[in-house]
Amino acid sequence: MQLKIMPKKKCLPVGRVALILYLCQMISALEVPLDPKLLEDLVQPPTIIRQSPKDYIIDPRENIVIQCEAKGKPPPSFSWTRNGTHFDIDKDPLVTMKPGSGTLTINIMSEGKAETYEGVYQCTARNERGAAISNNIVVRPSRSPLWTKEKLEPITLRNGQSLVLPCRPPLGLPPPIIFWMDNSFQRLPQSERVSQGLNGDLYFSNVLPEDTREDYICYARFNHTQTIQQKQPISVKVISVDELNDTIAANLSDTEFYSAKPNRERPPTFLTPEGNTSNKEELRGNVLSLECIAEGLPTPVIYWIKEDGTLPINRTFYRNFKKTLQIIQVSEADSGNYQCIAKNALGAIHHTISVTVKAAPYWILAPQNLVLSPGEDGTLICRANGNPKPRISWLSNGVPIEIAPDDPSRKINGDTIIFSNVQERSSAVYQCNASNEYGYLLANAFVNVLAEPPRILTLANTLYQVIANRPALLDCAFFGSPLPTVEWFKEAKGSALRDDIYILHENGTLEIPVAQKDSTGTYTCVARNKLGMAKNEVHLEIKDPTRIIKQPEYAVVQRGSTVSFECKVKHDHTLTPTITWLKDNGELPSDGRFTVDKDHLEVADVKDGDGGTYTCVANTTLDMVSASAMLSVVDVPNPPFDLELTDQLDKSVQLSWTPGDDNNSPITKFIIEYEDAMHEAGLWHHQTEVSGTQTTAQLKLSPYVNYSFRVMAVNNLGRSLPSEPSEQYLTKAAEPDTNPTAVEGLGSEPDNLVITWKPLNAFESNGPGLQYKVSWRQKDGDDEWASVVVANVSKYIVSGTPTFVPYLIKVQALNDVGFAPEPAVVMGHSGEDLPMVAPGNVRVNVVNSTLAEVHWDPVPLKSIRGHLQGYRLYYWKAQEGSLKRNRRHIEKKILTFQGSKTHGMLPGLEPFSHYTLNVRVVNGKGEGPASPDSIFNTPEGVPSAPSSLKIVNPTLDSLTLEWDPPSRPNGILTEYTLKYQPINSTHELGPLVDLKIPANKTRWTLKNLNFSTRYKFYFYAQTAAGSGSQITEEAVTTVDEAGILPPDVGAGKAMASRQVDIATQGWFIGLMCAVALLILILLIVCFIRRNKGGKYPVKEKEDAHADPEIQPMKEDDGTFGEYSDAEDHKPLKKGSRTPSDRTVKKEDSDDSLVDYGEGVNGQFNEDGSFIGQYSGKKEKEPAEGNESSEAPSPVNAMNSFV
Repeated sequence: MQLKIMPKKKCLPVGRVALILYLCQMISALEVPLDPKLLEDLVQPPTIIRQSPKDYIIDPRENIVIQCEAKGKPPPSFSWTRNGTHFDIDKDPLVTMKPGSGTLTINIMSEGKAETYEGVYQCTARNERGAAISNNIVVRPSRSPLWTKEKLEPITLRNGQSLVLPCRPPLGLPPPIIFWMDNSFQRLPQSERVSQGLNGDLYFSNVLPEDTREDYICYARFNHTQTIQQKQPISVKVISVDELNDTIAANLSDTEFYSAKPNRERPPTFLTPEGNTSNKEELRGNVLSLECIAEGLPTPVIYWIKEDGTLPINRTFYRNFKKTLQIIQVSEADSGNYQCIAKNALGAIHHTISVTVKAAPYWILAPQNLVLSPGEDGTLICRANGNPKPRISWLSNGVPIEIAPDDPSRKINGDTIIFSNVQERSSAVYQCNASNEYGYLLANAFVNVLAEPPRILTLANTLYQVIANRPALLDCAFFGSPLPTVEWFKEAKGSALRDDIYILHENGTLEIPVAQKDSTGTYTCVARNKLGMAKNEVHLEIKDPTRIIKQPEYAVVQRGSTVSFECKVKHDHTLTPTITWLKDNGELPSDGRFTVDKDHLEVADVKDGDGGTYTCVANTTLDMVSASAMLSVVDVPNPPFDLELTDQLDKSVQLSWTPGDDNNSPITKFIIEYEDAMHEAGLWHHQTEVSGTQTTAQLKLSPYVNYSFRVMAVNNLGRSLPSEPSEQYLTKAAEPDTNPTAVEGLGSEPDNLVITWKPLNAFESNGPGLQYKVSWRQKDGDDEWASVVVANVSKYIVSGTPTFVPYLIKVQALNDVGFAPEPAVVMGHSGEDLPMVAPGNVRVNVVNSTLAEVHWDPVPLKSIRGHLQGYRLYYWKAQEGSLKRNRRHIEKKILTFQGSKTHGMLPGLEPFSHYTLNVRVVNGKGEGPASPDSIFNTPEGVPSAPSSLKIVNPTLDSLTLEWDPPSRPNGILTEYTLKYQPINSTHELGPLVDLKIPANKTRWTLKNLNFSTRYKFYFYAQTAAGSGSQITEEAVTTVDEAGILPPDVGAGKAMASRQVDIATQGWFIGLMCAVALLILILLIVCFIRRNKGGKYPVKEKEDAHADPEIQPMKEDDGTFGEYSDAEDHKPLKKGSRTPSDRTVKKEDSDDSLVDYGEGVNGQFNEDGSFIGQYSGKKEKEPAEGNESSEAPSPVNAMNSFV
């Protein structure tokens, strides 16, 4: 069996353990793992692990350190050669070797020179299994020589000539970096005209006067020694032919000028490279740099092409203003002809560079270490390529294989060594050398022959945790020689795991492609070879995957607001997730505005830079999930900018602008405003609006305006701030386009005509010198138009006009340029005067006790002497006792009837009253004379309720009633009616008693009443017109003391108590028990009814026995209905009960309101009719067939006319 040592490889991560596969087998090959315990007893030939570079340039000011590190078992010893011969470090006191290493340190800082130790060094690491060698290390000290001193003559040349300033730096090791500066250590500016070549020279395609200076200095920087060397300054003076006169020109020598040709434009020529073609050779893997610098006037431009091919896109770069073409990682495919073209306005020139790419040796297959067991076969392969093709040579333990000790198990076949039936003595280190003229490659590969039983390197009882439905990789890193075979077992099963479900890798790893919950368990790895067997157990646990069940959602928020993202995670209960928030795949800004709380991210005071992708990352030790959402920060747009006016005409201009940032909300429109700096500076007006996709607008302009414009952008969030104003644009003056509006003609006096109008504003004037031509004439006359031109005012008064005569009027605008179009003619009137005639034939028709209708004859129009506005009716009530009283103390009421109306209604009159009225006509000037007074009387009406009703002096069988007469008797009182009825202990109403009382009485005593009994009283007054409103009261008779309820105590809520001591009598005790039982039953019924929404018992009585206050007496027996639940002394409201015959009496008046006038604050329709409503309410008494025939008192309407 063949064993082959291979480099370490890494395998896929499984669970939380990143497995490093120590053992990765190829066919018949084995790698020796670097396990410390294994290496303690496993022999191994030397291997070079660190060495200095082949070309090793050292700093001569520091000690020389030449590295050589190697590993092996047993540890190797080290030796060195210098320039091909043994280097005895013990004989040189300045040279020491690092213990356990081959690294040399040469102490030249104390004494000695670096040049003494310049040479080719090679290290050898050796143990009992073989010897490994390092590369040939060429040690050279760095050098930074000074410039050779030279005398540089000043250079004088004409404007436009070409110039090359040579640098020629000293040869250093490594080569220096070149740059040009002045005396102030400032880099000289370079451009397409002036640039530095690859050789360090400074090239001028053509010179200009500003190129004149005395301090063109070339600097060489030697990085290795950190030194800078400076060339002598070069002086350059550029002059023009105009500065020279013939005398100076005659004295100039040829050496002071590059050329005597006049300064003129010329086609390009190349300064470098020379000729039409050149060659360039570069090594594979390096950077290919091609350069073309041309002179000419004007300055040429350089172009590059590759003949028969294209330039590699990703590897091609242009430097030095395209004068240098660079191709990185050059390969043989980049060989070919490259052409640079220099071109200006006068012509073009080209140069072809033939590129050949050579190659130092490079590996195709480097030899690999072999670990073999005795009797196995193996091969070492060393394959390299290069241009030219490299030569392959082999060494064994550092000695050319041709002179090395013979080994019967090996056979050399060019780049391959074949081993057959190896034995332990076959162990050695082989070196492969591939070389050509451009370099060499050296590789060490050992052959180690071992015999080892199996060993398992994976730790025992390793726990692997894997997410469900993902691959599980169980490691079994092993070693043995010969190569062991590996099998896997699960739990206590006797059969090995097969390939149909599992995958067994050559390195011993067991793969479960899709791990499930039932994959959990203990797995055993068994490794066997002919020398023995080893086994190891590992454990596998399957976990539920982590999932994001509530992902963050896309959000659009306005700048300055707050936004929140939510991320809810579900995970295996044995794992603890860590939730991390990222912004644009990076950390959240370290800003207090970002708050992370459990599964929420909140961003306060959102700014523009907060927009982007926010990602919630949930990490456990086994898996990671993420979810992202976009945040768009929106706001009103930024203001437009770069306003420009073009196409400027007399009455139009084109405005263009550049939109500002829309802040993630599309612009829907632009608003354009203008300012008139001449007439209204600082005041901006709306001009127009255009679509949000437009950036220009054609604007209509008015004459004689000094315009400035500004633009605002609008999106769904609002409008932007205004842009900066545009430049001002003054339009030419023109005649006015419009005339004044709101022209009117009204007289302020009977003999004048006042003509008024709304003047044009400054914007509408269209020019300087704004005036108005006012014209007028009588409508019905044959007079010519009278005209006058007035200044920029809004009124003109025409005097000496007849009273109230119609006039035709027109007002025309004009300015210094001309007149506006012909104005429209309007009609007006000269001044009004007071009417001369009063309305005649005034007639009054009394409708009822509160309403009267008035008629009058109209006044002739000529007598009105103005615009008829209506008729005004004055009326007042005569005071009682004296109708001829001084009228100054009489309160007069006014109703106005608009238009030509000749009749109207007087509502709200008081019944049984004396009234006087007169009528006057009204125009715009005022009232005319009054008509003769007309007197009328209103009939009696029903009285109001008595002012009060009190019950005093209650006794065992009597009650005394006292009252005050009605405050408004509305006629002559004829009598009072008193009705009363008892209320028993169950709240039932007894029979109603009706009693008539003379009108002159204010006190009445009722006798023969029942003791300790509650009574309810109904009391009202009567006139010839009928019964008035009633007042009610309740009282209780007592045995020895009065028990009058307060006025606000309702029926059924209080009962009078007896004051006689009968508690010891048997009949009283029995009665009380019955009452208590009855009360208990009533309480139960009340509780049930209340829960079911039923009525209170008293309410049922009221529904069963209609209130006698509204129920008419039955004509056959004169009785009343039962007791009504009234809780105060106020009359019950009309319509609260319906009569027992289920009919409702019509109580509302049928009077029309069309003819009603209005009070001081009243309103009229256009035809003069009154707008409003009046109504009356009165309480009906429970009188037998005693309903009033009079209309209700319109109290509400009356109040509106007072």
